[in-house]
Amino acid sequence: MIAGIDEAGRGPLAGPVVSAAVILPHDFLCEGINDSKKLSEKKRDALFPKIMETAVAVATGIASHYEIDEINILRASLLSMKRAVENLSILPGSPVPDFLLIDGKFTLDMNIHQSAIIKGDSRSISIAAASIIAKVTRDAIMKELHELYPAYGFIRHKGYPTKEHKEAILRHGPCPVHRLTFRGVKEVIHAR
Repeated sequence: MIAGIDEAGRGPLAGPVVSAAVILPHDFLCEGINDSKKLSEKKRDALFPKIMETAVAVATGIASHYEIDEINILRASLLSMKRAVENLSILPGSPVPDFLLIDGKFTLDMNIHQSAIIKGDSRSISIAAASIIAKVTRDAIMKELHELYPAYGFIRHKGYPTKEHKEAILRHGPCPVHRLTFRGVKEVIHAR
């Protein structure tokens, strides 16, 4: 049982980092699965239910903006990946993975055989599926946060450092879900 692991949300100025762990069946075939960054939002949204329906198991893990500020984005990303793998094991009837394929250059502090693969979301279908699950899940969280903080336009840029987002931070100051240690946010705090 091989689980592909990937995250979404390392670069944004707001919101959590979300990871997914996906175990696919050996005979899994699904046209169009690729690195989520190479797919349109419409394509990701179409692939999400197909992956959810056909995967052996899917779980997500989240590290909050507070945790990102406290331990840094790399550690928070790895923590969210570890939580995704741990959450696989608490799903009813879900198998425990024998091996982890992790996007990137770092492995997880877990007692499971694993391999880190740079650009893994373009080289492994299970990592690519995890990247889609993570991205769609994170986008849904950012859409909910838009309802709470509409002045920042999260529904459009999902917290990434667009011109619109940076201008909103300058105009309104950071909101409660901004990453206060990130460039583009911390300068505004110090200037106020």
